[in-house]
Amino acid sequence: MEKRAAADAGTAPRHIILSGGSRGLGLALLRGLLEDGYAFSTFSRSSTPEIEALVEAHPDRVHFAQVDITDSDGLSAFVKDAVKRFGAPYGVINNSAIAVEGILATLPEIEVHRMLAINLEGTIRLSRLAIRTMLGRRKPGRILNISSIIGTRGYNGLSVYSATKAGMDGFSRSLAREVGRLEITVNSIAPGYMRTDMSARLDEGQLGQIVRRTPLRRLATTDDVVAAARFLLSDGAGMITGQTLLVDGGISC
Repeated sequence: MEKRAAADAGTAPRHIILSGGSRGLGLALLRGLLEDGYAFSTFSRSSTPEIEALVEAHPDRVHFAQVDITDSDGLSAFVKDAVKRFGAPYGVINNSAIAVEGILATLPEIEVHRMLAINLEGTIRLSRLAIRTMLGRRKPGRILNISSIIGTRGYNGLSVYSATKAGMDGFSRSLAREVGRLEITVNSIAPGYMRTDMSARLDEGQLGQIVRRTPLRRLATTDDVVAAARFLLSDGAGMITGQTLLVDGGISC
């Protein structure tokens, strides 16, 4: 995609609000999509040298703040500040998530609440705040929710995490109906197994089994997810909404 494609009719860069952009997949999305000319407002609970370097390198297109997505007041203030800096957002990428492994019967209740609050409630809260500002643009917009193959297939010891991701997919489908008349699309991207912090609990033997069960015979990469996000954010995806795009090499076939 040419960089000018990420601007509205030759004006300012299209503004995207991204949760969890300081590390992992969120950082990869930020790095990859910056190349397309977008401006980003992103937040995480903690900073990293990587996000600080991006802010320094692109001060006119990257804004970062330390915000806990479960803090309603803090999140609301962040969105207001983001709009002041870059204008109403063209898009939102809900990426913040945690995965706490454990059999449900023995999983501490506080961890259940944390996953629900961050993965699902956080997605709903940020989307709600952003949509209110997107209405004033009177232009097409995009909401992307980073789901997971676990929400579709399930996995032993990740029942609550799976529930949050399945809930995110359902949220995408229903919200797509609400905002479709405004030309705002809402889709989920469900990555397959990747070498990220969330897959660190899997040893090489387990990862090897996953690769062998995958038709494309490899794990997904952050680049694969960035490519999917790039397309769904583009003008060419304007007729795609309410969908869950599995980026998993065919393991869910």
